[in-house]
Amino acid sequence: MVTERQEKILNNLIADYIRLAKPISSKFLEKKHNFGLSPATIRNEMQELTKKGYIFQPHTSAGRVPTDKGYRFFVNRLLEESDDFFEKEFSKEMREMEKELRDSLKYHRAVTKILASVSSNLALSYNFDEEVFWKEGWKETLAEPEFEDIDIVSEFTEMVENLEKNIRDFCRGDFGEIKISIGKENPRFLKTKKFTIISSTCHFPKKKKGMIAILGPKRMKYPQNISLINSVLKTLSKY
Repeated sequence: MVTERQEKILNNLIADYIRLAKPISSKFLEKKHNFGLSPATIRNEMQELTKKGYIFQPHTSAGRVPTDKGYRFFVNRLLEESDDFFEKEFSKEMREMEKELRDSLKYHRAVTKILASVSSNLALSYNFDEEVFWKEGWKETLAEPEFEDIDIVSEFTEMVENLEKNIRDFCRGDFGEIKISIGKENPRFLKTKKFTIISSTCHFPKKKKGMIAILGPKRMKYPQNISLINSVLKTLSKY
C-alpha cells in the first residue's frame, strides 16, 4: 500500500530518472519539486518505498532508481489517464501517405517509421497476412546510455530476434488493447528481463491484421509512448 505522499514522491522520482538516467536522491527531489516536506521526511518516505520494493539503491552512496514494481505502479496510473495528443499529428501524416494505401506493405513500413521517429525507440510491426516484419529506429535506441554496454546491446538484439520467432504467442490476448511488458513481466521465450515492450494488435488498411510495438530500455518515456500507441490505434481505425 502506497500513501498519497509516497505516490507523489515515487512518480516524480521515476519521471526524473527517465529524463536524467541517473539515480535520484532525496536532496535532488527536495530542491526540484515543491513537496512542502523536509529533506528528512523525503528520505524517510524513500526508505519506506525501498522497503516496499518500488525503488532500490544501486550503490551505497547513490540515490534511488525504480524497480520493475515501481515502473508498473507508474505505468498503471498512466494507463488510467492515457490521452491521444499525438492523434492529430498522426492523422496529418497518414493523409500525406494515402498514396501508399494501395500497397499495404509500404503503408505498413511508413507507420513503423513514424513510431520510431516520434518515440526515439525501436519500433516493430508485423503483418499477419503477409508474414512481414518491419523494424525501424535502431540508431536512436542504441544511442541511449544503457546501450554503452556491448552485452546489453547483444541481449537487446537477441530479444528482438526471439520476439520475431515467437510473435504469434506474444500477440495472444485482447485485440486492440495496449499491452506493456516491463522487465521480469516479459514472456520467458524473450530470455531477458532488462527491457520494456509496449504493443498492441491492430488492423492496417484493407483489414490486414497486424501488430505494432515500441521496444527499449525500462527507462523509456512511458507517457509519450503509451499515448503514441493509443493515437496510432485510433488513426488506423479510420482506414
